[in-house]
Amino acid sequence: MLYEMRTYHCLPGKLPALLDRFANITLAIWDRFGIRQAGFWTTAIGDNNHQLVYLLAWESLAERDQKWTAFMNDPEWQTKKAETEANGPLLTHVSNQILQPTAFSSVQ
Repeated sequence: MLYEMRTYHCLPGKLPALLDRFANITLAIWDRFGIRQAGFWTTAIGDNNHQLVYLLAWESLAERDQKWTAFMNDPEWQTKKAETEANGPLLTHVSNQILQPTAFSSVQ
């Protein structure tokens, strides 16, 4: 199992709109594609409270490439994303890492 850690860096004041988009749009579309989330976090205490961090669980890089590409090209996703950004973008940038559990990790 691989985990992808994605960090969405929001423009000031845009985190609530991003959280709403995930809760009410993105997760339902992910379900259609079989994309599995392993958790979402916002910063309670720390340097930046304008970001969303989440993990996705993948069986392989091939699965990730196939499902993520299908999601990004989905007409419903493209339409909904554009609608939620009608008043401007929500993010400054996205960063991601593919993480591989160690032999002693509690998650595999």
